[in-house]
Parts: sequence; structure tokens; C-alpha cells
Amino acid sequence: MKLATVIEAYIALQQSLGLRSKTAWRSLRRFGRQMGDVHITDLQSERVLSYLQGTGPLSSNWRTKYRLLIGFYRFAISRGHVAVSPLPTTLPKFPPQQTPYVYSTSELQRLLDATSVLESAQSPLQAPMFRTLILLLYGSGLRVSEALGLTLHDVDLERRIITVRNSKFHKTRLVPIGPKLTVELTTFADRRRRLHMPDGEDSRFFASRTGALWNYPRVITLFQRVRRVAGIECPPGELRPPRMHDLRHTAAVHRVIAWYRSGQDVQRLLPQLATYLGHVEISSTQRYLQMTPELLQEASRRFARYADCGGNHD
Repeated sequence: MKLATVIEAYIALQQSLGLRSKTAWRSLRRFGRQMGDVHITDLQSERVLSYLQGTGPLSSNWRTKYRLLIGFYRFAISRGHVAVSPLPTTLPKFPPQQTPYVYSTSELQRLLDATSVLESAQSPLQAPMFRTLILLLYGSGLRVSEALGLTLHDVDLERRIITVRNSKFHKTRLVPIGPKLTVELTTFADRRRRLHMPDGEDSRFFASRTGALWNYPRVITLFQRVRRVAGIECPPGELRPPRMHDLRHTAAVHRVIAWYRSGQDVQRLLPQLATYLGHVEISSTQRYLQMTPELLQEASRRFARYADCGGNHD
């Protein structure tokens, strides 16, 4: 059977099970196109390894493609389309993962101010739209892909609730937002509705002037431009500068700092934060909480108060 046919059968099965990972399906189809019009049994390990390695330096993208193909070849073997998997049995040594970066409040303001560099006569809403996107990511802790997937209908400004559909783990969750962010989103939504709305209220909340989807690679490219103008460079010891995704880390850390300062029971609230961020396990949330000097200071103050009270909670 042709590789492309097996890929479509696998995607159809996954969709029938309720999985709707469009990114994964695009990656699988891209794999099929790169391998060409071949029978699945004729695909050699060398070609698959070349696909995994790509043309750039070794990165986490290798692992992402590998995990995707593991599931695909398990399906192909179980259906008798191929006897063995051509995937490598040993993994390469990956470079260390980038350390999550926590933006300071002054850096966040510089990012917001720097969005003015995106002002364009051809796309007059581009700069304010990007500013709103940054505010949403920081104010809600959404993933970039989740924010870009929102429709106007998903952003309920009267109830101050955002509905995130088909997130990373294929679940839908409700994310409450604060009054200040609601005001910003309301102002933007009014302007957004003046643009083309091809699907009515089901049109994208963030879109081009023609109403088309604001795609992820373009948004990341725009962010890199904004970050450079904001003067935020590589931290000492890091190979890459802070990412747009780090706004999510920042939102989590700043929330915990606020809890410490207001005397909240942080350990009790962490599971709520995990739910808010859409994490399956609390350990994923705990990894976000890098010990920044500010967070470490607040935790130390809490411990000092605890010790002064002889171990009693305040």
C-alpha cells in the first residue's frame, strides 16, 4: 500500500477517536510528500533518518517528528501494512532545552510599546492586534497556538470567560479573565468586527485584514521583530533569546508571586493554576515556576514568617 494512503487511514482513525491535532496531521502529510509516491514497505531507514534530521542543527523538532512517526508506524504494523518500523532505535543527544524566561514588568511594557514598529498603512490593525495578543498571552497564560485559534464567539466578554477548544491535550477548558484585560479585549473586538468576518462570530479573533488566519510562523516572526526593538536580548549563558511562549511562563510566575505577597496558600492553589494553564499534571506547572530572584525572595519571606511563628501557618 502507498505511504500516502496509510497516512490518510491513520489520520482518519485518530479523528474518529476524537483527536483533532491539525498540526500533527499537516506534519504527517508533509512527511508523506517528502518521501514521495512510494510503497510503505519500500521506505528505507536512511530516508526516514534524513527526514528526522532535516537541514538545520539538531533541535527538539527531531523529537517531535520522531514521536509522531512512532504512533504512525505502530498503526501501520498493527494493520499489517509493514513488518518493522524504519525509525532509529537510539536517539541522538539533544542540546539542553532552553531555560524558560520570565519577563520583568518593565520588559513587558517595552514589548507593548515596541508593537508600534508593526504599524502599517496596508494593515492598520496589525500593531494594535499584536499588542492585544501580548496582553492576552500574559493576562490569561494561553499558549500562542491557543490564542491564535480563538474565534470571536470563544471570547465571551460579558461573562469574562475565554473558551479554549482542542488544546494541546485535545480538551476544551474555560479560562476566566480579569477586568483590565476584558476592557482591552472589548476595545480590540470592536475594531476586529470592522474587518472581514468570513464565518461571522466564528471568524478568528486574531486575523489579517482580509479575515484570514494569523498563522503561527508569521506571528513568531513579528514577535522577534518586536523583541529586538524592545531591546530584550539573550540572557547570560543562553544560546537563544526569550521566546513569545515565555509570556506563558511569566504569567504563571507572576501569579505565584502575587499569591505569596497576598498571603495565599500557594501549595493549595497550584493545582488550580495547573487547571487554568491546561496542564494534565501539576509537575508540568511546577517546571514553569523557575526560581527567579523575585519568586525566591517571596518564598524566603514566607518561610521566615513560618519559622517565626514556630511552624504555624499564617
